[in-house]
Amino acid sequence: MSAIEQLKSKLDELKNELELHKTTKASRDKIEKMSAEVVDSNPYSRLMALQRMGIVKDYERIRDKSVAIVGVGGVGSVTADMLTRCGVGKLILFDYDKVELANMNRLFFTPDQAGLSKVAAAANTLNFINPDVEIHSHNYNITTVDSFDTFLDTIRTGGRQPGTPVDLVLSCVDNFEARMAINTACNELGLNWFESGVSENAVSGHIQFIRPGDTACFACAPPLVVAENIDEKTLKREGVCAASLPTTMGIVAGMLVQNTLKYLLNFGEVSDYLGYNALIDFFPKMSLKPNPNCDDRHCIRQQQEFKSRPKEEKEVVSQEAEGPVHEENEWGIELVGATEEEPLPPPTTSETGLKLAYEAPEKDDQAAAASSQPPGADVSLEDLMAQMKSI
Repeated sequence: MSAIEQLKSKLDELKNELELHKTTKASRDKIEKMSAEVVDSNPYSRLMALQRMGIVKDYERIRDKSVAIVGVGGVGSVTADMLTRCGVGKLILFDYDKVELANMNRLFFTPDQAGLSKVAAAANTLNFINPDVEIHSHNYNITTVDSFDTFLDTIRTGGRQPGTPVDLVLSCVDNFEARMAINTACNELGLNWFESGVSENAVSGHIQFIRPGDTACFACAPPLVVAENIDEKTLKREGVCAASLPTTMGIVAGMLVQNTLKYLLNFGEVSDYLGYNALIDFFPKMSLKPNPNCDDRHCIRQQQEFKSRPKEEKEVVSQEAEGPVHEENEWGIELVGATEEEPLPPPTTSETGLKLAYEAPEKDDQAAAASSQPPGADVSLEDLMAQMKSI
């Protein structure tokens, strides 16, 4: 491409961005006014739903949180949309692709955004949805040497307070190389992060919560393509767009944001691993422990630091003697424990889990004596009746 063609392409891109920013002043003023104050009387507030239901005590803390999203594609764009509508304080977006018409089989992006970088298009849309959210976009490939250092520094200092790290990193990329880069950065900084993905056939997906040193990192149990050093490009099938179902991506993004909110606002139980199989509507859950022989040296260091931390002691609640449950006992019911003088009766089961279908009647002494007499002996009528009863 010649210099003139490159200049024309850049000019067209700038024109598209200018058109996207031409929203009416009245519309923006209305949105800013509706979202400016977070109070119960504000119907547009996104910060009161869980608090009103008693699930979260102080949902406004979401404004103090900073989240980095790597990959603004099918899952990442919807994740950013949801967090923006939830009122997260700061979003940092990373991607280096452009919006294409092929992306229209997914959610979030619109045809008029074709040709723009994904982060620029996403930032413009998200700012329009909720101007209160601070959004930063970075259009570069984090897997390159120079860009990785920039990425590392950004998440190290990208918190709401200057010089503090982000509260959480969300991986929404579609290749293992980028996942390994995120894994290395988070292991080095000791940052918690979520890994997510949708399968090549678009009918299953998963999320995984990784806490360096506590749970397995992405390098602890790598997929076969990583462990065998296989070029993942060989797995791509020509003419097939991976993860192209908006339904699957929407479900995975929903699971990701739901667990992100639980982690940031400290409610519910955050899943270490949650999968989704659309063919049978199956949601497997599991926990993965770190590999002591992990290839990532930062992971080994984090494991050692985690083991050296003091364990949290669970508070033991002393049970004091309580009074009677019922002050009145109309029927005189009493609970009596077994004592040595009154042993419990022997069990009526022959083996564990087995029970006799019936129990044989007990023989009295008179019947036992009669049954012990030899045949042909003189037996009285009473003895014969006793034998008959014992049968």
